Amino acid sequence: MILQLRELEASGLVHREVHHQVPPKVEYSLTDLGHSLNTVLAPLGQWGEEHMEHLETLP
Repeated sequence: MILQLRELEASGLVHREVHHQVPPKVEYSLTDLGHSLNTVLAPLGQWGEEHMEHLETLP
């Protein structure tokens, strides 16, 4: 999972913020580019939810 987050960060979709404390803390958030991708993918997720019953019957 860390590799995927680092790849998303490298592509500019995710911002990583390190808080130097004990224990260490890292927070991830979507960048503006990440939010723009989310608006495109949200309808795809909704389509999947609406058709899940049919999709589960496929071999």
